[in-house]
Formats: sequence, C-alpha cells, structure tokens
Amino acid sequence: MKRQTVVALGLLLLIPAVLMLGGFLFAMINPEIAAGHANYAANFYLLSRLRVVLFLGSGVVAFVLWILVFFLIIRSKQRSMWWLLSAGLGPFGLAILASLNDEVPAETDRYARFVANMNIFVRIAYEVCRFALIWLLAYQAMVVKRNLMILYESATTGVATAQIIATQNASSGMWAFGESLEVMFLVVLFYLLCPIVFNIVARTAAFVASPKPR
Repeated sequence: MKRQTVVALGLLLLIPAVLMLGGFLFAMINPEIAAGHANYAANFYLLSRLRVVLFLGSGVVAFVLWILVFFLIIRSKQRSMWWLLSAGLGPFGLAILASLNDEVPAETDRYARFVANMNIFVRIAYEVCRFALIWLLAYQAMVVKRNLMILYESATTGVATAQIIATQNASSGMWAFGESLEVMFLVVLFYLLCPIVFNIVARTAAFVASPKPR
C-alpha cells in the first residue's frame, strides 16, 4: 500500500481521540473552582472561555485531520486537488473518492489492479454493493458496541440493562445523533481498510498457493 493511504488511516483514527480529549477537558475544567478567591469574576470568565476554546479547538483539529485524510487519499491516487471539495460530503465524499481508479497504482497494489480490470457495468455494480455492505457492517458494528457498553455499564453499576435502555430511550435524540456519527466514522474507516485487507488477503493467498521448494 502507498504510504499516503497508511498515513490517512492513522490520521482518521486520531479524530475520535481528539474529540474525546476535547470533551474530557471541557468536563474537567469547572469555572466554579474560582469561588472564594480574589478576582473571582475575572477568573471565572477566563476558565469559562478556556473550556469553550478547548472544546471548539478539538473540533477544529478534527476538521483539519479530516481534510488531511482526503488530501492524502487524493495524492495517493494522483488526482486533482479539486476532489478535496468532496470532503464536504462526509462519508459519501469518501465513497466517491474511493471509487476512483488510481492513476499510478503501485506494482504490488493488487486491489488497484483488481478494480481497474473491471468493465464499467461490473464496476458500478461492485461499488454499489460495496457501499451498501460497508454501511450495513458499520451499523451492525455500532449496534454490537452499544450492546456491549450497556452490558458493561450494567455489570459495573449494578443497574439492570432494561433500566439503562429506558434511560437512553428518554434521550433518544442525543443517542441517535452520537450513534449516527459512530456509523459515519466506521464507514470511512472501512473504506480505507478495504484495499488494505484485500491486499493482505491476496498476498497471503498467493504465498500459500506458491510452490514450496523441496
């Protein structure tokens, strides 16, 4: 695999870590700790602004990482930088970008050669099926993660799983938004992993099938 693709995968994995760090710092900074000290009003204002800046800053960093992911994929495919506009379409933009042929595929990139050898009709059918399968896998992965987190919370707090589910249903809008973000992140992750996994499996199969010296 090209180095740009591997680096793009690493940057993508940093996005949730950055957002979680921003949320953690926002929750940890309590402006009320300035109570009882001199210049309470000024300190409270500064701490309030600091937690907001850290929270928004994590979003900005995540956005920059997202743009860099698209930039590196475009570079790896030797495509025009105009394709960077597809980053605004989220995972749909990456699906479009991932469907483009590599202008200069690496000699060892079996996946690039695999899709390049398809005719237009087979390629369209393949990309549609891949798109649907990746979204389905991402959704199922989110459901499994949700159920595991419910079981973990029940085991650590002693609260019945039915009560935890009822609490989540009471704020279903917030949970649905968070889970939709998880699904979209997984879709992008699976799109980046698809050629990597294909190449690993193809190389392993070729190695196993190759004649062994006696």
